[in-house]
Amino acid sequence: MSVIPKFAIRQVIDRDALASRYFEVRSASERICAPLAVEDYVVQSMDETSPPKWHLAHMTWFFEQFVLGHFEANYAPYHPSYAFLFNSYYETVGKFFSRLNRGLLSRPTVEEVYRYRLHVDGAVRELLHSIDDRRLPELASRIELGLNHEQQHQELLLTDIKHTLAMNPLRPAYLAEALGPRGVSAPLAWLEHDGGVREIGHGGAEFAFDNEMPRHAVYVQPFRIASRPVTCGEYLAFMDAGGYARPDLWLSDGWRAVRERGWNAPLYWERANGEWWHTTLAGFRPVDLEEPLAHVSYYEADAYARWVGKRLPSEAEWEIAARDETRDGNFYESGRLHPAPSARTRQFFGDVWEWTSSSYAPYPGYKPLAGSLGEYNGKFMANQYVLRGGSCVTPSSHIRPTYRNFFYGPDRWQFMGIRLAE
Repeated sequence: MSVIPKFAIRQVIDRDALASRYFEVRSASERICAPLAVEDYVVQSMDETSPPKWHLAHMTWFFEQFVLGHFEANYAPYHPSYAFLFNSYYETVGKFFSRLNRGLLSRPTVEEVYRYRLHVDGAVRELLHSIDDRRLPELASRIELGLNHEQQHQELLLTDIKHTLAMNPLRPAYLAEALGPRGVSAPLAWLEHDGGVREIGHGGAEFAFDNEMPRHAVYVQPFRIASRPVTCGEYLAFMDAGGYARPDLWLSDGWRAVRERGWNAPLYWERANGEWWHTTLAGFRPVDLEEPLAHVSYYEADAYARWVGKRLPSEAEWEIAARDETRDGNFYESGRLHPAPSARTRQFFGDVWEWTSSSYAPYPGYKPLAGSLGEYNGKFMANQYVLRGGSCVTPSSHIRPTYRNFFYGPDRWQFMGIRLAE
């Protein structure tokens, strides 16, 4: 997950409030890791995931590199090799350790990584209260970028932990008390929207990543969009009807993925005692047919939409439909850490990221940030699709109607779901 911001910071900046937000976000990462055993911190379950220890260190390196290193002329890095180990993909900053081998880093130890975090946090605190007022707005901008970057990694922490635990035959739970009571999803309704010229993209003074900008005009045909995401029960009907065995429903790349990867159900679904079960962060549980479907690829989302005679919304349609909806969905803060059935008649935010039909590309007039920070986003604008809305493990303060997430077509380990349009 890679996105990067362009932001406006108010001229009057409360140093104490900024410090409070900094430590609130930073401590949330450590709370996410609190239920882990030390052995859990090192495992990398597939090429796309990273060990929790690496996430914790990388988030810290980001502040060390782009905040402390930028503002402190004589700043000495905590460890001379950490920039190599915990740089993710910033070519202009220096060489970095192979992503595929992050699970081989038994050292530094977990304890040493936490000491690294403590050291950098102390240096940021000191910088916040000592920097000249004239440079404070720039510092506040970079800290806000770093905090949003950390919130992205908090979501990745939880999805990567889930994948790691799912690979274990013991079926361990991350938090056995997560999930909560079952519920019933509201009947699906169709929301009508007129066509015409509309504006999408971020245009306000609050924080946003640069891939959400600039605000610009788009033309859309009249459309209808579903009031909620597709449920597990609705998708199970597709499976029971032989959806995974019908090449006529699939894009060519999708059908290749079905055959080569042996897909016959969403990720984490298994048949047990004649029923469908799946791995959750609360352990191995029966599939609740009322909850929003999660862990399907773009190809599965597209095939399901074809099967029901609908399509996926474009990202412009999604944003137009969602911009006036309340953002009170099921996010990380609920503690459920899993999609939840909702009786609300309109459900746009939280639970699952929703695939759109839009390729991830720059908006007209897009400009990446200058310097090394420009690597964070623009260079990934190829061969991926946009998702919208946030998930059950997204921090609620991190989402907005203009937020553009993006993944490759076969990806499934994130909380990815489906919303229909026509």
